[in-house]
Amino acid sequence: MTLDSENTASESSNQELSDAVNEALVDVELDEVAVLTSDLQRVQAEYANYRKRVDRDRITANEITTAIVLSELIPVLDDISRADEHGELSGGFKAVADQLITITKKLGLSEFSEANVSFNPMIHEALMHSTSPDVSETLVTQVLQPGFKFKERVIRPARVAVTDPES
Repeated sequence: MTLDSENTASESSNQELSDAVNEALVDVELDEVAVLTSDLQRVQAEYANYRKRVDRDRITANEITTAIVLSELIPVLDDISRADEHGELSGGFKAVADQLITITKKLGLSEFSEANVSFNPMIHEALMHSTSPDVSETLVTQVLQPGFKFKERVIRPARVAVTDPES
């Protein structure tokens, strides 16, 4: 082999080696960018999920607090209802009572008290039982005290008298 051919072979192999190193560096840089991009996307997704969870928890905490306050006002609403039934609700007290009832309804408190409906232990509390051949299922025959719901959650079940079918 001649000196020129050795130099050409050496230069050729150096060039190949240099090209291989450059390719490897480009691949490493691309891999680093891909890894960093993937990490960024994961962190962004985790943060979005965290914000959704915090917002949902905040709404739930607000609803629970409102339900607790409204449940404490139920005995006052019962007293107002009894006073109204006896004709003792008049003047300035009536205006305050009406405003209190309006505010509780605005916050989401609703009263339920229907007679002649099927007994549902999830929303009714049976205080009295009787039997009758006229009914085919357990019916609410008298509402002794109305129940209250906050949104869809029962705060106080309706206290009722029920009639069961005779066996």
